[in-house]
Amino acid sequence: MFGISHLGWLHTLGSLPAIPLALWMLARHGRIVPRSGAGVAWFIFMAIGGLTVFLIAKQPVSIGVGVVTLVLLVAGYTVGHVSALGRAARYLETIFLSLTVFLLLVPSVNETLTRVPNGNPIAKGPESPILLGALGTLLVLLIVGLTAQILHLRRSGSNFDAVPR
Repeated sequence: MFGISHLGWLHTLGSLPAIPLALWMLARHGRIVPRSGAGVAWFIFMAIGGLTVFLIAKQPVSIGVGVVTLVLLVAGYTVGHVSALGRAARYLETIFLSLTVFLLLVPSVNETLTRVPNGNPIAKGPESPILLGALGTLLVLLIVGLTAQILHLRRSGSNFDAVPR
């Protein structure tokens, strides 16, 4: 179905829960909250997606995206523990984890639009206007979202280190 292998389904279904978890945390907290229950679950699903991409990647760019995603994921989860960075740690954590959401959504949107519906996909290829528009929209959302997150962190002041539940 959709030309996806068994390993491809493992990759897709293993990483798919990360999308609603990310959207929920972004809507509720304005960022990915790594030290929360949802944040831990999101990390696991992102790691599954990031690691399994190496089993299914057909293009070098896919491997590159997988490597960058995993590096940003680990950096995002560890930078908050580097006390020498002070307040900058929370900014870096937010930026790194938001970039991983973007790196998850780009191939997800691309694969969905070029495979669905089965046999007659919405986007006929990488130059399809609808695909380019969707990817451009994701880029704009990343820029606007990161700007909003940074402004929110600046305004949070004394609650800067609070971990939402």
